[in-house]
Parts: sequence; C-alpha cells; structure tokens
Amino acid sequence: MELLQHLLDIFLHIDKHLANVISEYGVLTYALLFLVIFIETGLVVMPFLPGDSLLFAAGAFTALDSLDLPVTLGLLSLAAIAGDTLNYWVGRGLGKQAYSLSWVNQRHLERAQEFYQTYGGKTIVLARFVPIVRTFAPFAAGIGRMSYLYFLTYNVIGGLAWVLICVLSGYFFGNIPVVKKNFELVILAIVLISILPLVIELWKEKRKAKQAND
Repeated sequence: MELLQHLLDIFLHIDKHLANVISEYGVLTYALLFLVIFIETGLVVMPFLPGDSLLFAAGAFTALDSLDLPVTLGLLSLAAIAGDTLNYWVGRGLGKQAYSLSWVNQRHLERAQEFYQTYGGKTIVLARFVPIVRTFAPFAAGIGRMSYLYFLTYNVIGGLAWVLICVLSGYFFGNIPVVKKNFELVILAIVLISILPLVIELWKEKRKAKQAND
C-alpha cells in the first residue's frame, strides 16, 4: 500500500520530483529520463511508469532552460524507439508461450491483441498514446511475428510522434500560470485523454456483444 501511495505521489507531483532531480543531478537527469522511458516501453512488466506525464513535465522544464530541448527530444525519441524494439524481440523470442507466463498480465496482452485486430499495424503508433497498451503492443507484435521492418516503420513514426507531441505540449503550455498551479489536474487530464480511445473501443465492443446477443 505504501508503495502504491509513493508511486501515486510521484505521478501526481512529477513536476516537483523532476525539479528536485534536475537540481541534484544536473546533466545526469537526461540519463534518468532516458531510462524511465526506455523501461516503460521496453519491459512488459513495467507498464505503470508515468510516460506521458514525464514527457510533458520534461517539456515544461525545457521551456525554462533547465533542460535542452533538442537533446531532450532526441534522447527520449531514441529511448521510446529502442524500448519498443527490445519489447518486440522479447515477445518474438517467447512466442505463444508468453500467454502462459505468470509475470505477463494476460488481460493487458489480450487488449493489445484486440487493438491489432481493430487497427492493424497502426496499433504501434496509436498505442503510444494509450498507457499500458503502449507497453504491451510491441510485445504482442513480436509474439505475432510481425515483420520487423514493418514493425520498425510504425515504431519510429509512433515514437517520434509521441515524444514530440508530449514534450512540445509541455514546452508551450507547461509554464502557463494556471497549468503550473493545477499541475496535478493537468496530469490527470492527460491520462484521461490518453485512455479515452481505449474506453471508446471497450464501449463499442460491449455494444456489439450486446447487439449480437439480442
């Protein structure tokens, strides 16, 4: 319970925690940011890290010149692309036996598969903007033995789009007084907007299932 509360505190007050990290570690902050984004996208057991909110907060600090914008964009784009690549190859190596592994959340994996059935290869791009699904999407692509070059194309497009949109949103809007004053609410709004496509898809699926049973 304490761990959950600690994670929630980091998530909701990520701006304050990132400010402390920048103040204490300076240039090493880039390595930490890279590591968090790489782990969230690259390790299927770590889908709960605050990717969207961290990118937004990092963008806000680049506007204050606490972080360099080109370096932040370049490193975090690389982290996002490299993380998905690792996740893909882990899934490909495990194959179908991944469905029987206790450390793999089967429901999340099934949800990623449903995204593939709906959007095909574009899932790699769209999933970037949906927490949890973005961690399982490349893993599921590997399990399904999607062509690596095909996967890589969507991986690069999705990784660049995700980082650019989130970081630049923080850059342009993160330091507006009303945003800074209500940063926790902004972070929650980002999450709600991120999961909205998933909620809509779940509603559509339930509606279809109900109509089929009627």
